[in-house]
Amino acid sequence: RVHISLMLIRFSLENWMSFRDRATLSMIASRERQHGECIPRLSKYQTGILPVTAIFGPNASGKTGLFSALDFVRSLVVDGTSHSDEPIPVQPFLPDAPDGTRPTHFILELLIDEIIYEFRGSLNGRSVLEEQLTVITSTSEKVMYRRRKGKPNFHKSLARDRFLRFVFNSTRDNQLFLTHSVLLNADRFRPVYDWFKNTLRLISPDFLFTSPERFPASGNPLHETMNERLRELDIGIERLEVEDIPSERLSLSGQELARLQADAGESRLVRLQGSGRNLVLGSRDGMPYAGKLVAVRREADGTEIRRDLDRESSGVQRIAALLPAIIDLSSGDRKSAVHVIDDMDRSLHTLLTVDLVRQYLARCSDTTRSQLLFSAHDLLLMDQHLLRRDEMWVTERRDPGTGSSSLIAFSEYGDIRYDKDIRKSYLKGHLGGIPRPGSRHS
Repeated sequence: RVHISLMLIRFSLENWMSFRDRATLSMIASRERQHGECIPRLSKYQTGILPVTAIFGPNASGKTGLFSALDFVRSLVVDGTSHSDEPIPVQPFLPDAPDGTRPTHFILELLIDEIIYEFRGSLNGRSVLEEQLTVITSTSEKVMYRRRKGKPNFHKSLARDRFLRFVFNSTRDNQLFLTHSVLLNADRFRPVYDWFKNTLRLISPDFLFTSPERFPASGNPLHETMNERLRELDIGIERLEVEDIPSERLSLSGQELARLQADAGESRLVRLQGSGRNLVLGSRDGMPYAGKLVAVRREADGTEIRRDLDRESSGVQRIAALLPAIIDLSSGDRKSAVHVIDDMDRSLHTLLTVDLVRQYLARCSDTTRSQLLFSAHDLLLMDQHLLRRDEMWVTERRDPGTGSSSLIAFSEYGDIRYDKDIRKSYLKGHLGGIPRPGSRHS
């Protein structure tokens, strides 16, 4: 039985980077039957939710824009702003951005413990213009609160909650009410906040290994799981370890070391500013320590060779960065999470990338509550034996006048049969989303 359900249902954005008009990424399964055994089912809503989505498209077509928009909303919810004069780091569509008056919009539908929440906002670089949280059940929709022009409108069940009104009245113009309410320990909307903080996990192309996850120490069951997965990937790495470094070799003052350890928490990885090194800083048995990540290889005669992870190939470093997601996604429903990976195939062999997706999907069923969203260029992933048409999307700059991006699912093309080689149609330009050398948007 799945005790806690945490998934992304839908994400819309407007006036963000290359997306001038509204673009919507939907994880709701279409009526097609292909790979139906892998589709999680929400019986209460009589719908299926896709466990995976792949986004293809040429460079500068909007793939990273989608990733950065999710990252922006997550940061705005979880971290917020620190003072009233801090600008909101929106990235509006450039041709419309000179005066910064046109607002950026976002809408997310989230599944939290079998209940769907819709969270939406409208903002510019100075203030949150609108904010709304709606609870969607199988029979009704309840707007729990709506913020518009600085005024609140609460659902009748909350209308007499004086503390919530106090929280709202003390919310700065450049802060989300959702964020401020959690900061002041008003837990009414904490599940939504926690979804962004704990469930949404983004991995960028330059993502550091295990950041912000804790590095599993030797003896931790997760440590052995991590190394088992490394050996299964057959990249020549026997295991990853943390090798202690005397703090005096870090060339840091005691104050700097204490600050970094406080930021890192318990055994978290940080990159020392200006050093270009991946180092683990934390505490062990109540004492501060520093360490570096090393990859251990085993020679044919059994000899072990240890080398700094930073000296390994970019492919090995990329796999190391993906390990937290790989472990989570291979653990079934023990941990629900939404992993969003930009350029998943970066520095990886094509067969390894395909195998990672295939292994994840092999564990998916109607009770799955984890998700994998990724962008990629590798066309071997564009395979209907692997993914359904509604699980494959393409970004393209279609407007020659402004260069604005669009987002479309392959399932929206009516002439794509389930047994068709979708790659051929894509490469011929029938589905959009391919580079056009010589054009100004290539």
